[in-house]
Amino acid sequence: MGPQAWRGMRGRFMWRIGCFFLLMTVIFLSVVALLGWLIDKAIGAAPMILIGLVALLVLAMIGRAIRNTAAPVGDLIEASGRVEEGDFSTRVPEAGPGEVRALARAFNAMSARLEEAEQQRRSSLADVSHELRQPLTVIQGNIEALLDGVYPADAAHLEPILAETRILERLIDDLRTLTLAEAGSLVLHREPTDLAALLNEVTTSYRSQADQAGIIMNVTVPNDLPTIHIDPARIREVVANLLTNALRHTPRDGTVEISTQLANDEAIVTIRDTGPGIPREQLDRVFDRFYRSPDSPGSGLGLPIAKSLVEAHAGTMMATSGVGAGTTIRFSLPHGSAVEPRLGTRRTDLDADQRRRIP
Repeated sequence: MGPQAWRGMRGRFMWRIGCFFLLMTVIFLSVVALLGWLIDKAIGAAPMILIGLVALLVLAMIGRAIRNTAAPVGDLIEASGRVEEGDFSTRVPEAGPGEVRALARAFNAMSARLEEAEQQRRSSLADVSHELRQPLTVIQGNIEALLDGVYPADAAHLEPILAETRILERLIDDLRTLTLAEAGSLVLHREPTDLAALLNEVTTSYRSQADQAGIIMNVTVPNDLPTIHIDPARIREVVANLLTNALRHTPRDGTVEISTQLANDEAIVTIRDTGPGIPREQLDRVFDRFYRSPDSPGSGLGLPIAKSLVEAHAGTMMATSGVGAGTTIRFSLPHGSAVEPRLGTRRTDLDADQRRRIP
């Protein structure tokens, strides 16, 4: 329905309310007249003026109550039409009885969320278009150069095209993962996992990168971590994402520390670096999609994906930082799903096709 139809619906609603009030007025006055006649017959004299005044006062109160209820409901009807047409900035006055005011507040909150979601959708579309345009431009330019004979079709000129297609593939995979996680549709393949072994597995794979960058990597994992039900591939992706960011922003001779502890029925993993830190105005946005610092080469999806994967496990993730104070990112996994304590163990099965012993 269009706005005219919704305005017509509001008019019909107010007309029905008016007819209802008129009918109630006729019935009420008839009852008052009947009561006055009965009183007159019973006691011989009826204070008709007083009865009439009381009747008019009651009618005025009823009319005011109906108007105070009907007018805000009419506003809601018309505002619903504007929202249906896509005007999510629509708001209604919070007036009338308590129940109607609560309905108006709920409507305004719904409109605000829809408006925010629409703004995020448009921003995300713009960001996705921007991220896809760069590798596509490189691919298109190189292919045109090959077809025109500007470049020979050798490995040196084909490899950049392949590299850009891999960037596109990774970006699409990241977008799919993030969309599924935020929609609550991400399927987790949970299994009993030794969290200590998983953390050692991931940090071991980043050890050579840290050594080449001259960064000291310290890992502190207690031996008494229990085996918990998680999706090891997804949590490994989370840790790898956080380590990549930490190593990227930590200068030579800096330190990246990975530690784990149990607290309040949760396994808490902390990754701390000695990088330049994040300014306060940027810290609140580090988990926003496509947000990245000016010196970051990434797509701005790593931290949002990591946070969404942790939340899919019913956990939480937070970041603390300050200029010159490094950055600390901490995430938790519910310990209530713990299977059993495994003292002194350092081994885990990470994938069906990848099983190895972690020292």
